[in-house]
Amino acid sequence: MTPKGTQEIRIHIAHLQRTSLIDYPGEISAVVFTQGCNFRCPYCHNPELVDPSQFTPPLDQDEVLSFLSTRREKCDAVVISGGEPCIQPGLVQFMKRLKEMKYLVKLDTNGSFPDVLSEVLESDLADFIAMDVKAPISRYSHVTRCIFDPGAVARSIRIIMRSNRAFEFRTTLVRELLSPEDVLEIGREIEGAPCYVLQRFVASKHVDGRFLGASSFSDEEIADLKESLREMVGRLIVR
Repeated sequence: MTPKGTQEIRIHIAHLQRTSLIDYPGEISAVVFTQGCNFRCPYCHNPELVDPSQFTPPLDQDEVLSFLSTRREKCDAVVISGGEPCIQPGLVQFMKRLKEMKYLVKLDTNGSFPDVLSEVLESDLADFIAMDVKAPISRYSHVTRCIFDPGAVARSIRIIMRSNRAFEFRTTLVRELLSPEDVLEIGREIEGAPCYVLQRFVASKHVDGRFLGASSFSDEEIADLKESLREMVGRLIVR
């Protein structure tokens, strides 16, 4: 509970998925989707979490926490995803509430807020981190369609690599934005990571509607990447 007289900083929750068998490896989880993102990746399949014109009224945080408090015996973990959770001023307080309930907590992030990530890890609030590595550091503005310091992403990679937490890096394979050579460059930038996930792009709904006609890499290209990346990362997963 928040101490009397203390104003709790809240997060904007767009959606609560009550049960997931795939979002936290090996655990039954609930997924909290936060509203808002600092990136505008055109292939993003959650435009309603990114584009303010598509936002719906957020869920009541107290009601979400109350529900999660009743699910502890049926649910092992909570995943905080987005959007980008690290833009939420109340993220750390929210994660503390989850840890007080004895949940495992996984944070999905785009890695553009290394200071927030450091606070979360130093406060022992995340048991698992999944970071989307959108592109080689030098090509971030092209893929994310925004201007920011790509060095922040490099810092987040280092912070996660040194964190002694379970983690994975993952990249969505969108032919219109990335080449196989780009993915190999990412592999070099995360060299030594225990797990790297290549995600096939699947057309659905996107921030940029033109990406309904976009495509993923071919099976042959992915097979070649797996062979080349094998020496850079511990485990390579294709989804």
